[in-house]
Amino acid sequence: MAAKDDLGRAGEERAARHLEASGYRILDRNWRTHTGEIDIVATRRDELVVVEVKTRRSEWFGHPFAAVQARKRDRLWRLAAAWIVAHPDAARGRRLRLDLIGVTGPEPSTAILEHLEDLR
Repeated sequence: MAAKDDLGRAGEERAARHLEASGYRILDRNWRTHTGEIDIVATRRDELVVVEVKTRRSEWFGHPFAAVQARKRDRLWRLAAAWIVAHPDAARGRRLRLDLIGVTGPEPSTAILEHLEDLR
């Protein structure tokens, strides 16, 4: 399991660097409650963005985005609401958005990164 955890952490680090290079400001990483975890919380302009990162060595078991089904999206929206309750000042006046970042390749630092914005 450690290798999988290391891969996931490396993918999240790559995603955070991508977001910062794209003008996002990272507010939180790996925020946890008893119901789950948000990988990254960021802002850009007037938006609060909750980002789920999925990292895969290959698409052998499917595209990373395929791992985020309706049930997972619903949980992410609930976690986003909980984050807002815990951080009301950071969220005030911002539109909430859910994004997905998929990192696919044997080495996250050189893997293909795809950013799907405003998942509904």
